[in-house]
Amino acid sequence: MAGFIDEFLKSYGPEVTKQMSSNFNVDQGTVQKLIPQLAPLIIAGLKKQKDTRGGDERVDHILNKYGDSSVLDNIKGLIANKARAQDVDPNLGGLLGDTGGLQAAQALARNMNIDASTIMKMIPALSPLILGALTKKRDTTGKGISGVGALLDADGDGSILDDVAGFLMKGGATRTQNKSILGSLLGGLTRRR
Repeated sequence: MAGFIDEFLKSYGPEVTKQMSSNFNVDQGTVQKLIPQLAPLIIAGLKKQKDTRGGDERVDHILNKYGDSSVLDNIKGLIANKARAQDVDPNLGGLLGDTGGLQAAQALARNMNIDASTIMKMIPALSPLILGALTKKRDTTGKGISGVGALLDADGDGSILDDVAGFLMKGGATRTQNKSILGSLLGGLTRRR
């Protein structure tokens, strides 16, 4: 998973950071730190769907329904539209469980000194880009959906928890902060109907 997120940040991070900063009125340095903490959350939700609701076929269904690689060609327009949206679903239609998006927003808000409501709007702005990048990877690498399924669990042990924890540990937070953030972020994922 970390490899995919690093690749996403290298390819799209500067433009996503610029547009998120501009549209949500958050300084670019803060957005740069926030994106690598939101991306694993979205991927963890997809992994949870894979594990509990139908394997690679479920991931394929989600990518077919919500993953459009063309959004990567208009990052500015997508983020501007999401920022203006009145009806915001930080749980991404259940992808993040019943309260995962809210819990993530509250945990990150405390640690990054940003208003939680802003983060709750940023999650649905980032998710189509993550899903679009996964769809592009599925459609262009020759490995198809099985390649996407394999990267959802980077170390192949069937657990997203250690993958997300490992990725967050690369960030600037302390080990204690990361344990707290991780618990909050992933708590909502386990409460899926």
